Amino acid sequence: MENQTIQNNTIQERAAPSAAADGAAIEIKHESTLYAEPLAYVGNFAVTNALTTSVAAVVIIAVISLALRARLREIPRGLQNFFEALLEGALSLADQVTNDRKISEKVFPLAFAIFLFVLVNNWLGLLPLGGFGIVERGEHGLAFIPFLRSGTADINATAALAVMSVLGANLFGIFSIGIWKTFNKYVNLKALGETFTRVGKEPLVLIVAPVTFFVGLLELVGELAKIASLSFRLFGNIFAGEVLLAAMSAILPYALPIPFLFLEIFVGVIQALIFSILVLVYFTIAARDHDQHSEEHGHNTAHA
Repeated sequence: MENQTIQNNTIQERAAPSAAADGAAIEIKHESTLYAEPLAYVGNFAVTNALTTSVAAVVIIAVISLALRARLREIPRGLQNFFEALLEGALSLADQVTNDRKISEKVFPLAFAIFLFVLVNNWLGLLPLGGFGIVERGEHGLAFIPFLRSGTADINATAALAVMSVLGANLFGIFSIGIWKTFNKYVNLKALGETFTRVGKEPLVLIVAPVTFFVGLLELVGELAKIASLSFRLFGNIFAGEVLLAAMSAILPYALPIPFLFLEIFVGVIQALIFSILVLVYFTIAARDHDQHSEEHGHNTAHA
């Protein structure tokens, strides 16, 4: 397989001489694919354009963070002032989600890091529109593969983020309320035990306890649903945006894609915000003791 690094807007020019020699036009296509396209191989490991973009996003965030850290001042100004105001506003938003400052302070660094990673990935996938890439000779002729494709437009990346978030939330729950209470959220052995201990005083427990146990099993299914929801929502929105921009560019390059480009910039912010807020919600739910809140609710209802 032959690879040649080129710029997108010069593909036809470079292909023209060989086309004239062969007496036929050579068509080089780029079609949007659901999977990330490999740019190179390191052994059996494929270096895809989505992976390249994700690595670039991490590097950009790290460089900006180190630059700000090196120039911290007691009296903030310039970029430091902007980022401090951004962090304060984001932490205030996290408090509104968690309703607990202690949980916010513990989860906020992870949620904000995910927000930045997703946001930078979303925006990098939009630039450049023409861009650089490689021409690859395959079974169906020559195909153009761009160097940049948003990492969040690759289902592997969004699924990895989702699995990390859901597993992290459950580990956070274990450290916050203990492994036994976290386990009983999904396999409610306590409810089954109450069937034998409270049946003499409350016969209805024979109905309530099994229902409570199966509700816990539904919670376990819900954890898998969270992974699917997080990964497919982010992937679907970002991938659809890239396909939309490609379609608009094919109809009328340079002019028609501009309004859609601004729309996708806005969508990138919204999707990053939604993902990070959902992470905060999952961590908050995992850190709450449902039995304690149920007892308090029952106690308050009895007094009322």
